Amino acid sequence: MSRHAVQRALLWAALLLFAAWFLTPLYVMVTTSLKDMDQVRAGSLLSLPTSPSLESWARAWSSACTGTDCGGLKPFFMNSVLMVVPAVLVSTAIGSINGYVLSKWRFRGSETMFALMLFGVFMPMQVVLLSMSQVLGWLGIASSIWGLILVHVVAGIPSTTLFFRNYYVGLPDELIKAAMLDGAGFWKIFTRIILPLSTPILVVTLIWQFTNIWNDFLYGVVFSGADSKPVTVGLNNLANTSSSVKEYNVDMAAALIAALPTLFVYVVAGKYFVRGLTAGAVKG
Repeated sequence: MSRHAVQRALLWAALLLFAAWFLTPLYVMVTTSLKDMDQVRAGSLLSLPTSPSLESWARAWSSACTGTDCGGLKPFFMNSVLMVVPAVLVSTAIGSINGYVLSKWRFRGSETMFALMLFGVFMPMQVVLLSMSQVLGWLGIASSIWGLILVHVVAGIPSTTLFFRNYYVGLPDELIKAAMLDGAGFWKIFTRIILPLSTPILVVTLIWQFTNIWNDFLYGVVFSGADSKPVTVGLNNLANTSSSVKEYNVDMAAALIAALPTLFVYVVAGKYFVRGLTAGAVKG
């Protein structure tokens, strides 16, 4: 066997080992969620279900107990949908306008403003909890879906601005100048020229924001009320609810239900995410 073949075989072996390492927990979750508790107790973690059933999925969705409430994850899941969709769209829209202004309509102090906005990308979320709670209280939307939407929009603006600004810097300035000579104004240039060229970075930003907001736990547990808790908080409550018998199959099914939207997004649009990054989303 040649040296090149040996290196290739070692590379494939390493890749398969790492893939198995990362995929084994997912395999365990899926197989456990398809077993009943008798199979969970009798078999090993890696054993396949002898008679697969979706009963644990149905219970996790509609009848599992999350504290004193036994309505399953459904209300929490719907809260997340109601929160994520407007938060993602609004933060992406604001970020695109900010990026457009900071890259193509620069003004005195625009670079300083952009540098200050970058602090929001690296600032720990815990730093803003007190100030956020005070603002939500003043606005009268504390412990509500609207409050969570506002929090995620504000928290997402620095990242979305960074993405769009760095992407738009790579677009030729001659496009803007030519449009201005033709009499186009700020919004017409943005909607007719810039946005049609923004598909790669739009996909990146939408996926990034959706994943961050859907998977967020800290803001969800701090700023939500009894009727506005997102699915991550509901999953935590379900897993920590004590009962006479711990139903691991239901817990695994609930975790998969909570993860399905982000898994679906990456499976369907993952390749577009990579294309968007390579098209300039992380270009300086």
